[in-house]
Amino acid sequence: MNSKEYISSGILESYILGHVSPEEAGILECVMKNNNEVREAFEEAQKTFEMLATAQAVIPPNDLKSKIWAKIQQEQTVEVEKPVIPIQNNIEKEVKVEEEVKEIKESKSSSWKNFAIAAAVLFLISTGINLYWMNSQSKINDQLVKVESERKTNQLAMQNMQQKLDVFANPNMKKVVLAGVEKHPEAKATVLWDSNSKDIYLSANSLPKAPEGMQYQLWAIADGKPVNAGMYSEDKDSRIAISNITNAQAFAITLEKKGEVKFLRWKICL
Repeated sequence: MNSKEYISSGILESYILGHVSPEEAGILECVMKNNNEVREAFEEAQKTFEMLATAQAVIPPNDLKSKIWAKIQQEQTVEVEKPVIPIQNNIEKEVKVEEEVKEIKESKSSSWKNFAIAAAVLFLISTGINLYWMNSQSKINDQLVKVESERKTNQLAMQNMQQKLDVFANPNMKKVVLAGVEKHPEAKATVLWDSNSKDIYLSANSLPKAPEGMQYQLWAIADGKPVNAGMYSEDKDSRIAISNITNAQAFAITLEKKGEVKFLRWKICL
Protein backbone atom coordinates (compact mmCIF):
# COMPACT_ATOMS: atom_id res chain seq x y z
CA MET A 1 0.00 0.00 0.00
CA ASN A 2 1.51 3.32 -1.09
CA SER A 3 0.99 6.69 0.58
CA LYS A 4 -2.11 7.70 -1.43
CA GLU A 5 -3.85 4.38 -0.77
CA TYR A 6 -3.00 4.63 2.97
CA ILE A 7 -4.34 8.21 3.15
CA SER A 8 -7.50 7.31 1.28
CA SER A 9 -8.18 4.28 3.51
CA GLY A 10 -9.79 6.65 6.06
CA ILE A 11 -7.29 5.85 8.77
CA LEU A 12 -6.56 9.54 9.26
CA GLU A 13 -10.21 10.49 9.93
CA SER A 14 -10.67 7.46 12.18
CA TYR A 15 -7.59 8.46 14.20
CA ILE A 16 -8.84 12.05 14.61
CA LEU A 17 -12.25 10.77 15.77
CA GLY A 18 -10.59 8.25 18.14
CA HIS A 19 -11.95 5.17 16.39
CA VAL A 20 -8.68 3.32 15.81
CA SER A 21 -7.10 0.58 17.85
CA PRO A 22 -3.92 1.26 19.78
CA GLU A 23 -1.95 -0.78 17.18
CA GLU A 24 -3.37 1.24 14.25
CA ALA A 25 -2.69 4.51 16.11
CA GLY A 26 0.91 3.43 16.74
CA ILE A 27 1.45 2.54 13.08
CA LEU A 28 -0.02 5.86 11.89
CA GLU A 29 2.09 7.91 14.27
CA CYS A 30 5.21 6.05 13.10
CA VAL A 31 4.28 6.62 9.44
CA MET A 32 3.69 10.33 10.01
CA LYS A 33 7.17 10.69 11.45
CA ASN A 34 8.74 9.13 8.34
CA ASN A 35 6.33 10.19 5.56
CA ASN A 36 5.73 13.88 4.94
CA GLU A 37 2.85 13.25 2.58
CA VAL A 38 0.92 11.30 5.17
CA ARG A 39 1.72 13.87 7.89
CA GLU A 40 0.54 16.78 5.72
CA ALA A 41 -2.61 14.90 4.86
CA PHE A 42 -3.25 14.26 8.58
CA GLU A 43 -2.77 17.97 9.41
CA GLU A 44 -5.14 18.95 6.56
CA ALA A 45 -7.75 16.50 7.77
CA GLN A 46 -7.42 17.78 11.34
CA LYS A 47 -7.98 21.39 10.19
CA THR A 48 -11.02 20.32 8.20
CA PHE A 49 -12.58 18.67 11.26
CA GLU A 50 -11.90 21.74 13.38
CA MET A 51 -13.58 23.97 10.82
CA LEU A 52 -16.61 21.67 10.72
CA ALA A 53 -16.81 21.62 14.49
CA THR A 54 -16.62 25.38 14.66
CA ALA A 55 -19.25 25.82 12.01
CA GLN A 56 -21.67 23.44 13.69
CA ALA A 57 -21.01 24.64 17.20
CA VAL A 58 -24.02 25.98 19.23
CA ILE A 59 -23.52 29.18 21.23
CA PRO A 60 -24.48 28.51 24.92
CA PRO A 61 -26.80 30.87 26.79
CA ASN A 62 -25.10 33.76 28.55
CA ASP A 63 -26.27 32.63 32.03
CA LEU A 64 -25.17 29.03 31.49
CA LYS A 65 -21.78 29.63 33.05
CA SER A 66 -23.26 31.27 36.16
CA LYS A 67 -25.84 28.46 36.51
CA ILE A 68 -23.18 25.80 36.21
CA TRP A 69 -20.99 27.56 38.78
CA ALA A 70 -23.88 27.99 41.17
CA LYS A 71 -24.76 24.32 40.78
CA ILE A 72 -21.19 23.29 41.47
CA GLN A 73 -21.05 25.46 44.61
CA GLN A 74 -24.38 24.09 45.79
CA GLU A 75 -23.21 20.51 45.34
CA GLN A 76 -19.97 21.29 47.14
CA THR A 77 -21.92 22.90 49.98
CA VAL A 78 -24.21 19.91 50.23
CA GLU A 79 -21.28 17.53 50.02
CA VAL A 80 -19.48 19.46 52.74
CA GLU A 81 -22.51 19.85 55.01
CA LYS A 82 -23.76 16.30 54.73
CA PRO A 83 -20.89 14.61 56.51
CA VAL A 84 -20.61 17.34 59.17
CA ILE A 85 -24.17 17.38 60.47
CA PRO A 86 -24.44 13.64 61.18
CA ILE A 87 -21.02 13.60 62.77
CA GLN A 88 -21.93 16.43 65.11
CA ASN A 89 -25.26 14.83 65.86
CA ASN A 90 -23.60 11.50 66.44
CA ILE A 91 -20.98 13.07 68.64
CA GLU A 92 -23.62 14.92 70.61
CA LYS A 93 -25.67 11.75 70.90
CA GLU A 94 -22.63 9.75 71.97
CA VAL A 95 -21.69 12.42 74.51
CA LYS A 96 -25.26 12.55 75.74
CA VAL A 97 -25.42 8.77 76.00
CA GLU A 98 -22.09 8.68 77.82
CA GLU A 99 -23.31 11.37 80.22
CA GLU A 100 -26.53 9.47 80.81
CA VAL A 101 -24.61 6.23 81.39
CA LYS A 102 -22.26 8.08 83.74
CA GLU A 103 -25.20 9.60 85.59
CA ILE A 104 -26.83 6.18 85.89
CA LYS A 105 -23.57 4.65 87.15
CA GLU A 106 -23.07 7.51 89.60
CA SER A 107 -26.68 7.19 90.70
CA LYS A 108 -26.30 3.42 91.21
CA SER A 109 -22.99 3.91 92.98
CA SER A 110 -24.51 6.60 95.21
CA SER A 111 -27.50 4.35 95.95
CA TRP A 112 -25.21 1.48 96.94
CA LYS A 113 -23.16 3.79 99.13
CA ASN A 114 -26.28 5.06 100.88
CA PHE A 115 -27.50 1.51 101.29
CA ALA A 116 -24.13 0.42 102.72
CA ILE A 117 -24.11 3.35 105.17
CA ALA A 118 -27.68 2.61 106.24
CA ALA A 119 -26.84 -1.07 106.71
CA ALA A 120 -23.78 -0.20 108.79
CA VAL A 121 -25.83 2.16 110.98
CA LEU A 122 -28.52 -0.47 111.48
CA PHE A 123 -25.85 -3.05 112.32
CA LEU A 124 -24.31 -0.76 114.94
CA ILE A 125 -27.72 0.03 116.42
CA SER A 126 -28.64 -3.67 116.48
CA THR A 127 -25.30 -4.55 118.08
CA GLY A 128 -25.74 -1.84 120.69
CA ILE A 129 -29.26 -3.03 121.49
CA ASN A 130 -28.07 -6.63 121.75
CA LEU A 131 -25.18 -5.66 124.02
CA TYR A 132 -27.51 -3.56 126.18
CA TRP A 133 -30.05 -6.39 126.30
CA MET A 134 -27.34 -8.97 127.13
CA ASN A 135 -25.91 -6.71 129.84
CA SER A 136 -29.36 -6.08 131.25
CA GLN A 137 -30.20 -9.78 131.02
CA SER A 138 -26.95 -10.66 132.81
CA LYS A 139 -27.73 -8.17 135.59
CA ILE A 140 -31.27 -9.53 135.86
CA ASN A 141 -29.92 -13.09 136.05
CA ASP A 142 -27.43 -12.06 138.75
CA GLN A 143 -30.22 -10.39 140.70
CA LEU A 144 -32.43 -13.46 140.31
CA VAL A 145 -29.61 -15.72 141.54
CA LYS A 146 -29.03 -13.38 144.49
CA VAL A 147 -32.74 -13.26 145.31
CA GLU A 148 -33.01 -17.04 145.05
CA SER A 149 -29.98 -17.48 147.29
CA GLU A 150 -31.39 -15.06 149.84
CA ARG A 151 -34.75 -16.82 149.66
CA LYS A 152 -33.12 -20.19 150.37
CA THR A 153 -31.08 -18.71 153.21
CA ASN A 154 -34.15 -17.12 154.77
CA GLN A 155 -36.11 -20.31 154.26
CA LEU A 156 -33.38 -22.33 156.00
CA ALA A 157 -33.21 -19.78 158.81
CA MET A 158 -36.98 -20.02 159.21
CA GLN A 159 -36.79 -23.82 159.34
CA ASN A 160 -34.01 -23.67 161.93
CA MET A 161 -35.97 -21.16 163.96
CA GLN A 162 -39.07 -23.32 163.76
CA GLN A 163 -37.11 -26.35 164.93
CA LYS A 164 -35.77 -24.38 167.91
CA LEU A 165 -39.26 -23.19 168.77
CA ASP A 166 -40.52 -26.76 168.58
CA VAL A 167 -37.74 -27.88 170.94
CA PHE A 168 -38.41 -25.13 173.45
CA ALA A 169 -42.16 -25.64 173.15
CA ASN A 170 -41.91 -29.37 173.85
CA PRO A 171 -43.69 -29.93 177.23
CA ASN A 172 -41.45 -32.92 177.96
CA MET A 173 -38.32 -30.82 177.64
CA LYS A 174 -36.40 -30.15 180.87
CA LYS A 175 -34.15 -27.06 180.90
CA VAL A 176 -30.90 -26.88 182.84
CA VAL A 177 -29.16 -23.51 182.82
CA LEU A 178 -25.35 -23.64 183.04
CA ALA A 179 -23.46 -20.60 184.29
CA GLY A 180 -19.80 -19.88 183.64
CA VAL A 181 -17.14 -20.84 186.15
CA GLU A 182 -14.99 -18.27 187.91
CA LYS A 183 -12.69 -17.86 184.88
CA HIS A 184 -15.66 -17.46 182.48
CA PRO A 185 -18.34 -15.62 184.43
CA GLU A 186 -19.94 -14.18 181.29
CA ALA A 187 -20.53 -17.63 179.72
CA LYS A 188 -24.03 -19.10 179.80
CA ALA A 189 -25.75 -22.07 178.15
CA THR A 190 -28.95 -24.13 178.50
CA VAL A 191 -29.22 -27.90 178.33
CA LEU A 192 -32.53 -29.19 176.96
CA TRP A 193 -33.25 -32.78 177.95
CA ASP A 194 -36.30 -34.54 176.55
CA SER A 195 -37.55 -36.62 179.48
CA ASN A 196 -39.51 -38.80 177.16
CA SER A 197 -36.99 -39.52 174.39
CA LYS A 198 -33.88 -38.78 176.51
CA ASP A 199 -32.46 -36.69 173.69
CA ILE A 200 -30.07 -33.91 174.75
CA TYR A 201 -30.02 -30.45 173.05
CA LEU A 202 -27.69 -27.58 173.86
CA SER A 203 -28.48 -23.88 173.46
CA ALA A 204 -25.41 -21.63 173.68
CA ASN A 205 -26.98 -18.48 175.09
CA SER A 206 -23.73 -16.58 175.52
CA LEU A 207 -20.92 -19.01 174.90
CA PRO A 208 -17.86 -17.28 173.51
CA LYS A 209 -16.88 -18.39 170.03
CA ALA A 210 -14.55 -21.38 170.28
CA PRO A 211 -10.95 -20.63 169.23
CA GLU A 212 -9.67 -22.09 165.94
CA GLY A 213 -9.17 -25.85 166.27
CA MET A 214 -11.20 -26.02 169.51
CA GLN A 215 -14.77 -27.14 170.22
CA TYR A 216 -17.19 -27.20 173.18
CA GLN A 217 -18.14 -30.63 174.56
CA LEU A 218 -21.11 -31.40 176.87
CA TRP A 219 -20.75 -33.84 179.73
CA ALA A 220 -23.49 -35.51 181.79
CA ILE A 221 -22.69 -36.36 185.44
CA ALA A 222 -24.35 -39.67 186.20
CA ASP A 223 -23.75 -41.46 189.49
CA GLY A 224 -20.83 -39.13 190.17
CA LYS A 225 -19.07 -39.90 186.86
CA PRO A 226 -18.78 -37.68 183.78
CA VAL A 227 -20.29 -39.15 180.66
CA ASN A 228 -19.77 -37.76 177.16
CA ALA A 229 -23.02 -36.02 176.11
CA GLY A 230 -21.97 -34.87 172.67
CA MET A 231 -20.03 -32.20 170.77
CA TYR A 232 -21.55 -28.79 170.29
CA SER A 233 -21.61 -26.84 167.00
CA GLU A 234 -23.59 -23.79 165.94
CA ASP A 235 -25.57 -25.66 163.28
CA LYS A 236 -26.94 -28.00 165.98
CA ASP A 237 -27.79 -25.24 168.49
CA SER A 238 -31.18 -25.88 170.19
CA ARG A 239 -32.60 -27.92 167.31
CA ILE A 240 -30.51 -31.06 166.74
CA ALA A 241 -29.95 -33.57 169.52
CA ILE A 242 -26.25 -34.02 170.24
CA SER A 243 -26.68 -37.17 172.39
CA ASN A 244 -29.16 -39.41 174.22
CA ILE A 245 -28.71 -39.67 177.98
CA THR A 246 -30.97 -41.83 180.15
CA ASN A 247 -29.66 -40.72 183.52
CA ALA A 248 -27.90 -37.52 184.59
CA GLN A 249 -27.74 -35.53 187.81
CA ALA A 250 -25.79 -32.56 186.42
CA PHE A 251 -24.15 -31.24 183.27
CA ALA A 252 -20.86 -29.53 182.48
CA ILE A 253 -19.21 -28.04 179.37
CA THR A 254 -15.53 -28.16 178.55
CA LEU A 255 -13.45 -26.64 175.74
CA GLU A 256 -11.59 -29.40 173.92
CA LYS A 257 -9.64 -29.84 170.71
CA LYS A 258 -11.83 -30.61 167.73
CA GLY A 259 -12.92 -34.18 167.70
CA GLU A 260 -14.80 -35.93 170.45
CA VAL A 261 -12.72 -36.83 173.56
CA LYS A 262 -13.56 -39.80 175.69
CA PHE A 263 -12.40 -38.59 179.10
CA LEU A 264 -13.14 -35.36 180.93
CA ARG A 265 -10.01 -33.30 181.57
CA TRP A 266 -11.71 -31.11 184.08
CA LYS A 267 -11.28 -27.92 182.01
CA ILE A 268 -14.81 -26.98 182.82
CA CYS A 269 -16.16 -23.74 181.47
CA LEU A 270 -19.74 -24.05 182.68
